[in-house]
Amino acid sequence: MTADAPEPLTIAQLADRAGVSVATVSKVVNGRLDVAPETRREIEALIKRHGYRRQKRATRPAPLIELVFHEIRGLYPVEIINGVNAVARVHNLGVTVSEFGGSHVPGRGWVEDVLARRPTGVVPVFCGFTEDQRDRLRSRDIPVVAVDPTGEPAHEDPSVGASNWNGGLEATRHLLGLGHRRIAVITGPERVLAGRARLDGYRAAMDLAGVPADPGLVRIGDFQIEDGVRFTRELLALPDPPTAVFACNDGTALGVYHAAAELGVRIPDDLSVVGFDDLPKAQWMIPPLTTIRQPLHDMAATAAAMLVDLAAGRTLPRHRIELATELVLRRSTRAR
Repeated sequence: MTADAPEPLTIAQLADRAGVSVATVSKVVNGRLDVAPETRREIEALIKRHGYRRQKRATRPAPLIELVFHEIRGLYPVEIINGVNAVARVHNLGVTVSEFGGSHVPGRGWVEDVLARRPTGVVPVFCGFTEDQRDRLRSRDIPVVAVDPTGEPAHEDPSVGASNWNGGLEATRHLLGLGHRRIAVITGPERVLAGRARLDGYRAAMDLAGVPADPGLVRIGDFQIEDGVRFTRELLALPDPPTAVFACNDGTALGVYHAAAELGVRIPDDLSVVGFDDLPKAQWMIPPLTTIRQPLHDMAATAAAMLVDLAAGRTLPRHRIELATELVLRRSTRAR
């Protein structure tokens, strides 16, 4: 804030400008729903334009971390929940868990629910918020630290991720080192930062090895088991099929296994497969899956620790943290 920038408004000043009672503004600030929509919009617009100065006697945040997913399915959320819980316990905080029903952006009413709970902070996982939703959380001093954000990390929103580009590079280099040249890749949505980075790592490895990357071996999926099944059927039906597949998450790799079994293709004798995540199921697949370990537990714990620091008024040394990935060798790959 510059020296001549106006101070944020208090509840009383907001009430005066909106021509309503202090109690009405207080209801909006605290996420109450019993305010006429037009009045709420006017007060929210004032808060967005001028800011809101919380008075010293304001209610303290609830001792809760709000953990939100785009969907809760499989073992990925379990690793994240365990990581956040590990930090929350140390700081005597509870954790609330919710999902957006498959959407990567919360629907109407979500912000109101969060404001009513007044958590210590919010950790969105593989999802994000609209600018208006960010403004509303920010105006109530509710910090946000994202885990594995879907888009480019916003400068004002701290985030934690993995070295996805390096993971894609390492997975592909492993297959190249085994003599594979027809290497397919099944990645996630192009809108998702992690999927783009893993694909870029794959392309960089091929380029550095002097091996032309065949665009016909690239499939853009949605990080789902079904993608692995469908795209592997397509890839193995090509006149010159791949000898290896880099599946950009373990769920997709499981789909690759299913399609290969259906077609009588043996892993790794006929097809080598590398996944990404190293979820617990990877070691129990038949054969056990070679994959890139993404430190999901540590990513979540790091985000929760950053959130605690922000809530305490401490400045973060870094707003974007990337934790290292690691190639885990098992028995789903072999020399060509």
